[in-house]
Parts: sequence; structure tokens; C-alpha cells
Amino acid sequence: MRFLANLKCNHTRASFACYAEILDANLSSNDDVTVFPPFSALDLAVHKFKLGAQNFYPCESGAYTGEIGKAMLDEFGIKSVLIGHSERRELGEGEELLRAKFDFAAKAGWQIVYCIGENLSVNEAGGTKEFLAEQLKNIELGYERLLIAYEPIWAIGTGRSASAEQIEEILNFIREQTSAPLLYGGSVNAANIGAIAGIKNCDGVLVGTASWDASKFLELIRVVSHRYTSLS
Repeated sequence: MRFLANLKCNHTRASFACYAEILDANLSSNDDVTVFPPFSALDLAVHKFKLGAQNFYPCESGAYTGEIGKAMLDEFGIKSVLIGHSERRELGEGEELLRAKFDFAAKAGWQIVYCIGENLSVNEAGGTKEFLAEQLKNIELGYERLLIAYEPIWAIGTGRSASAEQIEEILNFIREQTSAPLLYGGSVNAANIGAIAGIKNCDGVLVGTASWDASKFLELIRVVSHRYTSLS
């Protein structure tokens, strides 16, 4: 089970150092964890988890005011990037830019966590699968280092998670189109992660709010670890 933490616009350099210290003291070598901190909190330390980038511009470097290019990420050993998160899409990142990011990241050999998801009106109208299929057409589903994160927009940061049955149906639909590992994100918490982890085609979770506190994030990992221990 993969655990990805999207810290979004949270944590200073100092607070992330404390966050990382707690994770490093409690994670085991068997835990597959990637943390996406804000750029200002990236460090050069060796951790028990992998570091990823929440965003980047598809360039090595150049005249792109306010952007972060590959040269900057290379300095921190970043090999995993988020692309297509709904919060970036809402800021104006359209399909053309997302494809440029995907192609650049694939050429760099990075692990790509590509986010897809529908809003509430699409969901209630029964158009989720068609909507997601259109989003998936924008990328190469056969890229070997691709992870796809299904994050229904109506469940991100709202405390309202999709039911296990809803998640299973959508992940089964996505699995028909790709063999890439599939993640779920959207108000993942200690109360629902056990059921989410039990879904056949769910290979991990992309956690937002519940990952911002290191102890709470570790609690999610422990719930799943205990669950699998009890089943073995």
C-alpha cells in the first residue's frame, strides 16, 4: 500500500523538519511513503520517505518568473511529481499545459502522480466515468512510472469521502484502461482508510488534510498495517 502526503500550502522549513523527524522515527523499511511538501520546505536530508514536488514548470530553467524548473528539483533529488490536481486546474491549468507537464516529466523519467476527478454536478448527473475518460485521454496510460490518483473534487478537503462502493466502481473502471497503480484521494481519514485499503484495485492513497500532522498521518499507516497483519 502506497501512502502519499500532499502538504499543500502548509509547513515552514522549521515545522517540516519536525514533521520529517517524527516520520523518520516511526516509519519502517516496509512503508512506501512519499511526501509532497511546499518548495520552501524541501531539504537535502536522507529520510525514510521519498520527497516529491507538488508542482513544477516544464522546463530545465529559464525566463519563467515564479516557476520551478527541473534544475531546481534535481538539486533536491526530486523524482516524483503531482500533475493535474484539481486545485491546480482551478487556477487555470488546462489540458494543454497538463500534457506539456506530463511529457516533460516522462522524458525526465520521473514518477508521475496524475490526478483526475469530477465535481459534484458531474457526479450527481451520472457523468463521472465519461468525464474521467476524457481526462485520461490527455496522457500516455502506458508510461511505466505512472500512478493515477482518483480524487473526486466534491470530496477534497470537505470531510465527505466517497463510499467504498463508489470508489471501487470508479477504480474498476479506470483499471479497464490502464495497468498503472491506482490511488484514491478525497477526505481520507483513520475512520475510512481501512475500507479504502480493502478495495481490490486500490494500490494506495493520496492524503491531504489528514497528512498535515505527522502523527495523524502515521495513524493512517498504522491502521492499514494492523489490518494487513491481522489478515496474514
